[in-house]
Amino acid sequence: MAAPNDDPLSPPQAKVVPTPLKKHGHVRIDPYYWMKDRDNPEVLDYLARENAYTKAVLAPHAACEEALFHEIVGRIKPADSSVPYKLDDYLYYTRFEEGQEYPLYCRKLALDPNGPEEIMLDANQLAQGHAYFALGEMAVSFNQDLLAYACDTQGRRIYTIYMKHLPTGQWLSDCIPDVTGNMAWANDNCTLFYSKQDPVTLRSYRIYRHQIGTPCSTDQLVYEELDETFSTAVFKTKSKRFVMIASHHTTSTEYRYLEADDPLGTFRVVASREPGHEYHVEHFKDYFYIRTNLGAPNFRLMRTPVAHPGKDHWEEVIPHRESVLLESFELFRDYLVLEERRDGLIHLRIRPWEGESEHEVDFDEPAYSVSLGENPEFDTSLLRFVYTSLTTPPSTYDYHMQSREKQLLKREEVVGDFDPRRYRTERLWAPARDGVHVPISLVYRPDRVTPSSQAPLLLYGYGAYGISMDASFSSPRLSLLDRGIMFAIAHVRGGEELGRQWYEQGKLLHKKNTFTDFIDCAEYLIRQGYTSSERLFAMGGSAGGLLVGAVINMRPELFHGAIAQVPFVDVLTTMLDPSIPLTTGEYDEWGDPNDKEYYDYILSYSPYDNVVAQSYPHLFVTAGLHDSQVQYWEPAKWVAKLRATKTDTHRLLLQTNMEAGHSGASGRFRRYRELATIYTFLLDLTDRLAPAPSSL
Repeated sequence: MAAPNDDPLSPPQAKVVPTPLKKHGHVRIDPYYWMKDRDNPEVLDYLARENAYTKAVLAPHAACEEALFHEIVGRIKPADSSVPYKLDDYLYYTRFEEGQEYPLYCRKLALDPNGPEEIMLDANQLAQGHAYFALGEMAVSFNQDLLAYACDTQGRRIYTIYMKHLPTGQWLSDCIPDVTGNMAWANDNCTLFYSKQDPVTLRSYRIYRHQIGTPCSTDQLVYEELDETFSTAVFKTKSKRFVMIASHHTTSTEYRYLEADDPLGTFRVVASREPGHEYHVEHFKDYFYIRTNLGAPNFRLMRTPVAHPGKDHWEEVIPHRESVLLESFELFRDYLVLEERRDGLIHLRIRPWEGESEHEVDFDEPAYSVSLGENPEFDTSLLRFVYTSLTTPPSTYDYHMQSREKQLLKREEVVGDFDPRRYRTERLWAPARDGVHVPISLVYRPDRVTPSSQAPLLLYGYGAYGISMDASFSSPRLSLLDRGIMFAIAHVRGGEELGRQWYEQGKLLHKKNTFTDFIDCAEYLIRQGYTSSERLFAMGGSAGGLLVGAVINMRPELFHGAIAQVPFVDVLTTMLDPSIPLTTGEYDEWGDPNDKEYYDYILSYSPYDNVVAQSYPHLFVTAGLHDSQVQYWEPAKWVAKLRATKTDTHRLLLQTNMEAGHSGASGRFRRYRELATIYTFLLDLTDRLAPAPSSL
């Protein structure tokens, strides 16, 4: 057992308590299993010593780190507001006041947009006295006079719902603690449906009905999800006609519907769950519109009469296409809008219900991200969407679907001398070892570096859950680009950039494709002269942290440094523990290691289990003590094992936020403190900590 060392510049040595973990006749010895006890003073002491060590190592650059933080937050407009969107009688928006960490949630009467402002909530007041604060969902009642909202003051995604009477500004006595924060109003203006999680696993598994003015202890359970691999949530259709309960699993979904005018009624099933069948339901006029993968891996759009929603009555609206992934859709009175992914990029297709021909919205950059914005009303020819790229700040547009004109409503302001023309973005395709080509989105300043300069390069990856990492803007990233560091996203398998098959090829028994794709992208960038292994850095968070951990086990010499944010690195132990949040619901993502085939496969790549005596890159790791998605002990154990095993003298730093969870610190500005520390770590290793050269 290692004794604590009082020298802050001496790397902490965690005590070793060998714990045998047995499964399928195989025994693993975990020397740091004891760290799972969040209330153990020795655990808290170890995390504190790691934090002190990280601070001591970076102390010589404390002034630079502080300057870097102010540089990052200095680009944020001190007072700002969102573009209002119309919902019923009001225009809703958020705004920030100068120096405040949290937004104000506001509205004005749509008939008088220049009239008086109604502040529904001031999150700064709600956050007072809390080291961490996050607002979850908010919902305005049918009559627009009641506001329900959810607050989390720990970072563990455990919320309390509060309610406010908007005309008087008075808070109601109704208070619903220990919930997920998910909710939906019925149309009687006094019934709120909400979801509640299992107190141990935090799986959202129950839907309750609450009547205004009654104690939450009397709330009625209306649905319980008994299958431990499913979670459940409640929402209201755009039409406001139905309250929906969605039960979702990695590869299967099931929906129930209830007339919102009849909150005491019984929910009925749209289509019974089937293994491998995913669908999503919206309502318009006399039909449910259903995005489904039934006989369509890349999804198609169907409709079915509300009176007969079963699959026997489904009729096709948009057929399946092998080269196009149907990601989402939006319904309007005269138009159907399709959000589709083709060749790794999102396209918006406008399809009139009748008459004129369909068309797409034009975007002219080689890599970008676009998403449907707030579109709560049917009776409009305006489509709200948000566009961004690696060089273009988030930009909110109204698109006139009839005239085909784009109207820029707001582009996020970057304070200072930012000019997007100084930056260049490229779309590359790296050949993977099995013959596929992996897209890479790249951005850099051509007056600082050239594509053949072997510049420092930060390569980011994720590759899980079918989540696509689109090329979007980041004002903090300018601190790297302006110092001559390139940034690239490897769109590896496990995401959905190239369709559903791109996801299927990066999960379960194909998971290693995610890691080898990232390695192949790194090698391609080196071969093409963009960077070198002495200047290449890897970065990823959560499941992307798993990617980083696996890659530096497999090819440690390929990277000079790596950043793993809240990394999911103890995969096998976590997936064998059904009491841990997310485990049972993710068997179809990683595999159930109670099956020996999956046990052996996960064991072969799990970063914690595959730490060996070799030289590793410089490494910066983050954790959150209250993280419910990746428990703090995963990165803590990983760092302890690396420190005891690796053969190099490279930096190995762990920073645990003792007051937050998976997303780190809350607040508009405070959250960049951690990023400034990470950037300091990276810039120090590239000798580029000095202020960025003048942009002029």
